[in-house]
Amino acid sequence: MKILVTGAAGFIGAALSLRLLERGDDVIGVDNLNYYYDINLKHARLARLTPYKNFKFVQCNIADRAAMENLFATEKIERVVNLAAQAGVRYSITNPHVYAESNLMGFLNILEGCRNHQIDHLIYASSSSVYGANTKLPFSTEDGVDNPVSLYAATKKANELMAHSYSHLYGFATTGLRFFTVYGEWGRPDMSPFIFARQILAGKPIDLFNYGNHQRDFTYIDDIVEGILRVIDKPAKSPYQIYNIGNSHPEQLLTFVEILEKHLGKTAVKNLLPLQAGDVQDTYADVSDLMCDFDYSPKTPLDIGIEKFVHWYKAFYEN
Repeated sequence: MKILVTGAAGFIGAALSLRLLERGDDVIGVDNLNYYYDINLKHARLARLTPYKNFKFVQCNIADRAAMENLFATEKIERVVNLAAQAGVRYSITNPHVYAESNLMGFLNILEGCRNHQIDHLIYASSSSVYGANTKLPFSTEDGVDNPVSLYAATKKANELMAHSYSHLYGFATTGLRFFTVYGEWGRPDMSPFIFARQILAGKPIDLFNYGNHQRDFTYIDDIVEGILRVIDKPAKSPYQIYNIGNSHPEQLLTFVEILEKHLGKTAVKNLLPLQAGDVQDTYADVSDLMCDFDYSPKTPLDIGIEKFVHWYKAFYEN
């Protein structure tokens, strides 16, 4: 297939694109290469994709309506995976307008492109953040998600509603994937594995909010990509679907830190702080629907995933 992957220089987008290219799909990769975090890391991810003859990179912002209209008109795209978005819960508190541009206007341009060019299936990134103030665990797609605690979460909930309306009005399939705390090699520097590894190796304190009393459903990148591939390859069950995609095995944040310390070979100096605005207390994915419909089963224990991350991190940043 010829597949449009937006956010192709991002963590998940680059990993997915590589798997698609390796198996022979044509990939049109879109990314605006913004400076939200280290652009050198984004270029390094792209450098793994550009040697493939079946990869084409287009640098543009999905919020650029004319650019996206031109892309859909000139490329014979068969399927779309929209992973481009302004990420980060905490960043949304201080930079809200960026989220409206990328996550709302950008997503609208994707939906319009699918509608106008007979794309049969759009797969898009949602987030476990949509569960917001929910306290029932594990989080199920049957639960209401009307209580977001950050603007980022609100934009992801809005994406799900926008997708529903387009599926209803125009008949093409949309599948939203609520990602749960993705980590691994080539990950994002604004997320805890990076931040903690950098601070621990430098002998500096790490900030543990809610006094470390969080639990997160840490999901290794290869398990995430495998799940996305299964959704791409199988015809949509219905015009509109939402799935959780996570490890379905939450770990205490302090346990995560202990495993990271073990593989880094250094002990962390812990700075225990109150709960931070916008943070969700705990996350835990009920992935039974994804297992039933796509035979999805995450396979990577946290200890193995962290070991692989640390090995990559030291090779990338210390050599």
